[in-house]
Amino acid sequence: MSTLQLSLAIIGGLLLALIVAYNTWTSRRNAPKRALPPESEHAAEPTLRQEPGFDAGAAAAVSPGEFHGLDRGPEPSEHAVNADDALQLPVPPFSPDRRPGLDPLIDVIAPLQPEHVVSGDAALAVLPPTRRAGSKPFAIEGFNVATQHWEMPAPGQRYQNFQAGVQLANRMGALNEIEYSEFVVKVQAFADAINAAPDFPDMLQEVARARELDQFASDHDAQLAFMLRARQAAWSPGYVQQNAARLGFVAGAMPGRLVLPASSQGLPPQLTLGFDTQAALAEDPDQSAIRDITLSLDVAQVHRTEQPFARLREVAVALCDAMDGVLCDQNGTPLPAMAMDPIAADLELLYDQLDGRDLSAGSVLARRLFS
Repeated sequence: MSTLQLSLAIIGGLLLALIVAYNTWTSRRNAPKRALPPESEHAAEPTLRQEPGFDAGAAAAVSPGEFHGLDRGPEPSEHAVNADDALQLPVPPFSPDRRPGLDPLIDVIAPLQPEHVVSGDAALAVLPPTRRAGSKPFAIEGFNVATQHWEMPAPGQRYQNFQAGVQLANRMGALNEIEYSEFVVKVQAFADAINAAPDFPDMLQEVARARELDQFASDHDAQLAFMLRARQAAWSPGYVQQNAARLGFVAGAMPGRLVLPASSQGLPPQLTLGFDTQAALAEDPDQSAIRDITLSLDVAQVHRTEQPFARLREVAVALCDAMDGVLCDQNGTPLPAMAMDPIAADLELLYDQLDGRDLSAGSVLARRLFS
């Protein structure tokens, strides 16, 4: 073999090695980021605590989260609304100002006067099989002889009066004539079974009231959604879940859905984080590439004392820092930090308007109306 042939062979080998190395580097660079194993995550904590300039005692007194980018909220200088200060405010347990039953503010209520006291077992036996009239929920309550309170009929109890109600509006729209007629038919059948005389309100007046309430609800229904988009490498489902879990998110009822629980048990979540359902259900989730996730807040479902929008801003900043992402609107357009301040001001006005209508965000009535 001549010197030229040998040189060409060496050059060819080097080029082939460079091509293989470049392809390997590109594949690793573009592969979805994976969640760290638990042992790796714990092993990294001592390094994070060993900040220069702090002695061992000071370092031990500071929690790892204060040095970890995942737990860092927005800087006070970046936002007019200080999310960190808002989150430090004590959140009182939210107690609804109205009982969780029928209410004339959002329900059509028809009294039913039976000829004699009715047992709870008898009432349950003749209740309508469905609890909806069209797209509107309805219910039948009894006035308990012993407790002197309205409640859903229960076995072993006795009731001297009943009332039936159907909701005037929800996110499906206002109560219409067909739905009202279906409500009347179902209630009349129940009344006949317990020998009661129903007193139905005028249909046209109630339908008009439903349209007015639906218009108010439509004008004051705020559901905020922001997109967090990967700058470079995509994310795997496990990577998203691991970073979200550090901020308090837990798995939701559906694949690809995480929720930040409310401060009180039984209330709707403060925030929802969602990503591609197919990626969450993939046989090998580590190979599923997620380019963006959605962070959303249903304003009417969460009480204002929870400071949900301030929490959303903190979570968005923390996730973007930890996952190398950028905050965007629903169309994928990047949002500067200052764009969030007008939204916070508008939300305060919205909260005041809902309070003025006795439909405070997070209350039982608001959760029913905006559902």
